[in-house]
Amino acid sequence: MNSKRFALVGFFFIFTCTQLSYSQEITPTNFGNGLLNIVGKDSTWSMKVGARMQLLSSFSWADTGKNGFADPQQDFLVRRARLKFNGFAYSPKLEYKIELGLSNRDMSGTSEFTGNTPRYILDAVVIWNFYQNFELWFGQTKLPGNIERVISSGNLQQVDRSLLNGKFNIDRDMGFQLRHHFYLGKTFLVREKFAFSQGEGRNVTQGNLGGHQYTSRIELLPFGNFIKKGDYKAADLNREQTPKLMFGATYDLNNDAVKTRSNMGLYMSNDIGFHQTNIYTLFLDLMFKYNGFSFMGEYAHREASAPIALNSDNTPTGEVVQVGNGLNLQSGYLFKNNWEVSARFTDIELDREITGKNPEKQYTLGVSKYIVGHKLKVQTDFSYLNLDNGSDELMYRLQVDVHF
Repeated sequence: MNSKRFALVGFFFIFTCTQLSYSQEITPTNFGNGLLNIVGKDSTWSMKVGARMQLLSSFSWADTGKNGFADPQQDFLVRRARLKFNGFAYSPKLEYKIELGLSNRDMSGTSEFTGNTPRYILDAVVIWNFYQNFELWFGQTKLPGNIERVISSGNLQQVDRSLLNGKFNIDRDMGFQLRHHFYLGKTFLVREKFAFSQGEGRNVTQGNLGGHQYTSRIELLPFGNFIKKGDYKAADLNREQTPKLMFGATYDLNNDAVKTRSNMGLYMSNDIGFHQTNIYTLFLDLMFKYNGFSFMGEYAHREASAPIALNSDNTPTGEVVQVGNGLNLQSGYLFKNNWEVSARFTDIELDREITGKNPEKQYTLGVSKYIVGHKLKVQTDFSYLNLDNGSDELMYRLQVDVHF
C-alpha cells in the first residue's frame, strides 16, 4: 500500500471512531478484547473494533551437497497487519464481520481478474440466525474446509500453517453458506455446514469464468463443545478438564474450475480462453484436547476430471491441477507457566506423473510463550524439509503476535 492509501485508511479509521464517540456508548476494553466496543444508544447495533499484527523473522540454510547446509538466507517481514470489525446490525440475530489486510502479504495475488489492485478485503460477511439453530451466511469469508485453515492465523500453535494447508486449502470465496447444529442425546454435538460459492477465490471483480463451487462439511463432537470454541483454536489454553474431541469431514466440488488448486493457484489459460475441469477435494481431520495436551490430524486428497490443461488442439499448456494427497499431524503440551512445546510432521505426495513433483516432507519443533493467550505471544520453530525439487533445507523462524 502506498503512503497516500495508508494515510487515507488511517484517517478514515480515526475519524469514524471520533464521530462514533459523540453519539454512541463505548465500553472500555481489556487488552486483547478489541480497541473499542461500541453499542448504539438504542441498542440496535454494535461494533467491536480490533487490530493485530505479526512480525516475523526467518532464517534458512540449503543443503549444498559438498559443504552440507550452507547458503544462509534471512528475512524480516510484517507477515500480517489487519483491522477487524464485527458486531450486529438491527438485531443480535443479524451479525456481520469485516476484516481488512494491510500488509503486502495480505494484499498479494492481484491479477486482471481482481482489478490489478491490492486485495484489501479478507472477510465481508453477514450472518443471519433466521430460525432456531440455522444460520445463513452471505458474503466473502472462509469456506468450511480443513480445520487448520479455518483456525485464525492469530490462533495457531506454531509460527504458520503447514505445507498441507499451503497445497490443498480452499481458502476464502464469495457466496452463500448454510450452517446448522443439533445434539444427539445430552452431549453429542453435530454441526453441518454447506457452501455455494463463485469458485475463484477472494476479491474477484470480473465475473465467473468457470462453474461454481459446492462445499459440504460435517463435524462430530461426541463429548460436547470445547471451552470458548477451543476446537478452532490451536493449543489447549483453556486446559479442558474433560477430554474433548472433534471429527470433521469436508467434500468440495469446484465445477469447471479454471485454477490449478481449485479456487486458488494459477489460472489455466489456453488459446481459446481457459482450460476447465471439475476439481474434487476431500478433507478428513480431528482435534483432541485435554488438560494442556492437544493433537490435530489432517488428511487431504485432490483429484480432477482433466488435470492436464490443454489447448484446443490437445497440446499441453504447461499448467496442471495439483492433484495428490497430504497428511499433517501436530501435537503440543502447554505447561502451567504458559510455555508450550509442539511438534509437527507433514507429508505431501502430489501425483508425480501429472505434476512432475517429488514427495515433500517437513519435520517441525516449536516453542511458544503465551503472555496473554493468543493475543500476545512469542513463537519460534525449527524445521527440517525434504523439498519437492529433491533438495533439503533447514529453517528457523521467530514471530511476535500482538492483537488488540
